[in-house]
Amino acid sequence: MRNQVREGRVHRGLSQAELAAALGVSRQTVISIESGRYLPSLPLALRIGRFFGMPVERIFDPEEEVSE
Repeated sequence: MRNQVREGRVHRGLSQAELAAALGVSRQTVISIESGRYLPSLPLALRIGRFFGMPVERIFDPEEEVSE
């Protein structure tokens, strides 16, 4: 699943550690979400959406696969 977490974080000038602290998760969790290896739980996805001021469906696109 493609997501906009990395773009949102970079746009705000945050490190992965800073975003992790703001969301109450580990830096490894942020890394895994950004790379598409981990799908966040619904509560975490909602926190991410609130943090970026965007609806969850704009941040996480289930129609797009991550190509690595």
